[in-house]
Amino acid sequence: MAEKVSLPAKLINGGVAGLVGVTCVFPIDLAKTRLQNQQGARVYSGMLDCLAKTIKMEGYFGMYRGAAVNLTLVTPEKAIKLAANDVFRQKLSKDGKLPLWGEILAGCGAGTCQVVVTTPMEMLKIQLQDAGRLAAQRTVTASAPAVGPTPSLVASQAAQPGTNAPPRASATRITLELLKTRGLRGLYKGAGATLMRDVPFSMIYFPLFANLNAVGRTEDRHSNPQDRAPFLQSFVAGCTAGSVAAVAVTPLDVIKTRLQTLQKGEGEDSYKGIIDCTQRILKREGPTAFLKGATCRALVIAPLFGIAQGVYFLGIGEHLLGLLG
Repeated sequence: MAEKVSLPAKLINGGVAGLVGVTCVFPIDLAKTRLQNQQGARVYSGMLDCLAKTIKMEGYFGMYRGAAVNLTLVTPEKAIKLAANDVFRQKLSKDGKLPLWGEILAGCGAGTCQVVVTTPMEMLKIQLQDAGRLAAQRTVTASAPAVGPTPSLVASQAAQPGTNAPPRASATRITLELLKTRGLRGLYKGAGATLMRDVPFSMIYFPLFANLNAVGRTEDRHSNPQDRAPFLQSFVAGCTAGSVAAVAVTPLDVIKTRLQTLQKGEGEDSYKGIIDCTQRILKREGPTAFLKGATCRALVIAPLFGIAQGVYFLGIGEHLLGLLG
């Protein structure tokens, strides 16, 4: 029988794991957002081109635009997600065993719980990440006279004439203006699309991770996956399950990113909702557009969840609580 879940320890583990993981992979996530939002002028040809141009135009730390938001909110997000899955698995287990349907249901519950934090975090992060792309696009199209894009929260801080510096929007200003103009609903724009992405992701990730984490072990693979799981096995299982789930839900992530982007570049579509977004992307860009950023997502999620599960199963939270207790 597995030990009862220590919720405070799981929250600490999830928080630490999120901080370490995001710090390692954030530049690739920035490239993913910019590639997914490209509709009109083609600024970047791929992930490496995006990162190289970002460093050239914005400096090394330009790759970490929006990281402060993620580092602030990823702790509660990852803590809620990992802890919720652990709690749901425990509640759904009978005699220490959890069937496949229970694993999927636990993942569904975890994905649903995290949306409370994920939606506003992604909303703010995307505006900050995409600001550099918009500045680069203005540079590309500067020679051609055109009507500028509709003013928005990010556009209000446009670059000064004669410089390529991207607009320096801040998460605090965007938050305050969203609350002032749209209320709390403004921060939760795209919540439905976020839920549509995160629930399937968790339903794929957690059962796959639990089964990969049990490979080669003598105990029942439907029991608590934390039992005697070696660090390396947890890391590899997390990376593999994360990359598979990330690629599987990439089309949903593209839709979510497009819906949550407030500022649109020249000639880029705005969307009324999930269905409208899906139809417009299909009509204008074709089905391959739904796989934009798939490689980036795999490269982000794989180490992110590998690190997360490694730290989680090392039991840092338990050790820390032991020292404090």
